[in-house]
Amino acid sequence: MHDANMREPLFDFLDAHYGMNRILEEKTMGKSRADVVMVLPDKVVGIEIKSDADTYARLSRQVKDYDRYFDANIAVVGSHHGLHIEEHVPDYWGIITVEETEKGFDFYVLREFLPNQKNVLKKKMELLWRPELAAIQKQHDMPKYREKSRAFVTGKILALVPERIPVDVLNREISDQLFERDYTLADRERSRL
Repeated sequence: MHDANMREPLFDFLDAHYGMNRILEEKTMGKSRADVVMVLPDKVVGIEIKSDADTYARLSRQVKDYDRYFDANIAVVGSHHGLHIEEHVPDYWGIITVEETEKGFDFYVLREFLPNQKNVLKKKMELLWRPELAAIQKQHDMPKYREKSRAFVTGKILALVPERIPVDVLNREISDQLFERDYTLADRERSRL
């Protein structure tokens, strides 16, 4: 069983299990790449897929990166890894096992995810594009800072947390922006270069 084979059935399972979500694939975070990012209305969840063909060689580094960027994390593993994955991810990570059957794939939630206390809001905001940050600025009547970098604008937004912008409100706004993300805009921008 390979990662590519289980993705679409996994996305169907996530829809059924978690309800409203948006799936973003292959997002860079630090020195790693998140296989899947699941946007929920109030949080962003990183998902690392370990098919039966994968090893744990890079997982300890990946766990550190996932923990910095996401509100919660899930390891989705083939049945080969199901017995040992708990030794390789923290207790607060969710675990979903996958087994290939004659009828397709069976998914089993071995452990639900818990809140990740190690995430860094600034890192999570790096997932946002500049227009998405501008939308959050507008919601809070902030100056536009049109000529400033994403990092500068992120710092200005974070300076308002928690006094003017409660953390839970900002988390929902980040999710809202990721739900609304329009990849055709990025394609148009790349075609201009």
